[in-house]
Amino acid sequence: MRFVVAIVQPQKLDAVREALASIGVSGVTVSDVQGYGRQKGHTEVYRGHEYTVNFVRKVKLEIACEATMADKVVETISTAAKNGAGKIGDGKIFVLNLEDTIRIRTGERGREAL
Repeated sequence: MRFVVAIVQPQKLDAVREALASIGVSGVTVSDVQGYGRQKGHTEVYRGHEYTVNFVRKVKLEIACEATMADKVVETISTAAKNGAGKIGDGKIFVLNLEDTIRIRTGERGREAL
């Protein structure tokens, strides 16, 4: 099993969710997050005053899937989340090994719990 964690732009969330649903992904956990990478924040003007925003708003998606499905999940997220402008800030995807999964309600383990 694999655990896929993706950090994407908030405006890409619906496109990514629809793309994942189209390949059969049935469960995704979504969190609003903030951070910075190469973007290093940005400058905004509010009521005539300029200020620096050090952390950029992003959305984090977490998906547990079969190992055989992980490459397809990564490819789908990457395609749906890409801005197309070739600019920094489209996001990152991390793939981790998932040792076990347990469904609390039934006690099922492994792939049956997904």
